[in-house]
Amino acid sequence: MTVDHKRTPLFSALKEHAERNPIQFHIPGHKKGVGMDPEYRAFIGDNALSIDLINIAPLDDLHQPTGVIEEAQHLAADAFGADHTFFSVQGTSGAIMTMILTVCSQGDKIIVPRNVHKSVMSAIIFAGAKPVFVSPVRDKNLGIDHGITTRSVKRALERHPDAKAVLVINPTYYGVCADLKEIVDLVHSYNIPVLVDEAHGVLIHFSSKLPISAMEAGADMAATSVHKLGGSMTQSSVLNIKEGRINPSRVKTILSMLTTTSTSYILLASLDTARRHLALNGEELADKAIALAQFARHGINEIPGLSCFGEDILGTEATFNYDPTKINIHVRHLGITGYDAENWLRDHYNIEVELSDMYNILCLITPGDTHENIDTLLNALRELSSQNYNIRPATDLIIKVPSIPQLTLTPRDAFYGDTEVVPFKESADRIIAEFIYVYPPGIPILLPGEVISQDLIDYIVEHVEVGLPVKGPEDRSIQNVKVIVETNAIF
Repeated sequence: MTVDHKRTPLFSALKEHAERNPIQFHIPGHKKGVGMDPEYRAFIGDNALSIDLINIAPLDDLHQPTGVIEEAQHLAADAFGADHTFFSVQGTSGAIMTMILTVCSQGDKIIVPRNVHKSVMSAIIFAGAKPVFVSPVRDKNLGIDHGITTRSVKRALERHPDAKAVLVINPTYYGVCADLKEIVDLVHSYNIPVLVDEAHGVLIHFSSKLPISAMEAGADMAATSVHKLGGSMTQSSVLNIKEGRINPSRVKTILSMLTTTSTSYILLASLDTARRHLALNGEELADKAIALAQFARHGINEIPGLSCFGEDILGTEATFNYDPTKINIHVRHLGITGYDAENWLRDHYNIEVELSDMYNILCLITPGDTHENIDTLLNALRELSSQNYNIRPATDLIIKVPSIPQLTLTPRDAFYGDTEVVPFKESADRIIAEFIYVYPPGIPILLPGEVISQDLIDYIVEHVEVGLPVKGPEDRSIQNVKVIVETNAIF
C-alpha cells in the first residue's frame, strides 16, 4: 500500500465536521464557544473551538480506533519507521508509563539509568517493579549527566539476566547520545526488550545529520515527544513500537487504561498535521534548525567566559553522538550560576530558556526559530559577559554528586508504607517515602525506598539555598520529609 504523507485523515475529518456545523447535544458544554467566557473565546478563536470535539462516530475513538485516527496512526508509523504508532494525549509521560507497565508486573526487575524522568519512577511504583539502577556518566567539565554506556548495561545484564526490560534515554535532555545501536544489540542478545525515552528526539527520525533514532537502532518501544521539538501542541506525543518482543494489543490496553476518555481532538489533530509536516519537510526543517544552532554555538564560543560544547564533546562511550540543536551554555566562568543567568535573561531581554542548573543554561533551537531570535540571544549573552567576566571570580566546578543511595524497599512498598514526617536536616539514615527531584529536568535525587544520607541532605539543602527549584516532597519548603516509620525491637 502506498503511503501518501500529504494526507491528514484526522485533521481533514475534523474540518469537514466543523463545516457541516451539526447541532451538538454532546460535550464539551461550551458548544463551539457559545457557552464559555467571551474573552477566552475571542482569544482562542472559533476555529479551534469548532474542532474541540469528542469521540462521536464520524471522528473515530482513540481508545479503539477503526477510522480516521487509525489511519492517522498508520501514517505516523510509516513516518517514524515503526510497526505501530499510538497517539498519546497524556504527553510523553503517559507513553513512558505505558512502556513500563506493558513489560513489568509486581516484583519484576527493570534496568534503568539513575537520571530517569519521574514518569519512569511513577510507572515503577504503579507496577510494583524493582528498579536496577545504572549510573549515568557524569561530565566533570560541565557538571551534567550524559547517558549510560554499553559497558555499564553489560554489567547490569550479567548480574540481572532475569530483567524484564532495559530503559535508555536517547538523546539526553542536553542532546548527547551513547551508542544506542550497540546497546540495543547487546540487550537483544539476552532476548530482553529495549525501551527508549526519546522525549528529546523527534527530529532525529527525519534527518541524516542527527543521531540515530530508537526505531532505526532496532529498539522495541520508544516514547517520542512530538510537542517538544516537532511542532505539535503541548501534551501530544507518540509511542512507537516494533513487534516481536512486544505485544501491540497489550500496549493498546495499557495506554487506554492511562488515557482520559475525553481525548482532545485539538491535540490529536496537531499530531496528525505535525506528522505530515515532518514526513514531507523534516530534512529541510532539521537542516534549518541545525544551521541556526551552529551559528549560535559559534557565536557563543566567541564570547568571553561562555562556552557551548559541540563536536568537541564526542569520543567517549557516553558521548558517541550529539544533537547540535541543543545549545548548552556553560556560564561558570562568569562567576554566576545558571539560575542567575536565566533570571537575568528574563529580566533584561525577555528571553526564556529551557532550563538552568548550577553551571549551565540550556536553549533549544527548533524549526520555529529565526535568525533574529539567535541575534537577540547572542546580544544578550555578550552583555551578560561584559557585566561579569573578569569582574567576578569563576565559580569552582564542584562535582558533588552524592553516590546513588541504597534502595532498601521497593519504591511501591515505600510509597504506600507506614510513614511519619521528620525534619529533613535530621533525616539521615531514614528511608524516604516520597520523591525529591530538581526540575527541570525532573530527575530524582531521592526516590521512595532509598536511604537518606548526610551527603544527600547537604546537597539538597545547598540547591534550595542557591534558589534552584527542588520539588517533589509534600512540604514544598523541604523543611520536613516523609519517611518510613521505624519499628523498634520489643524487649
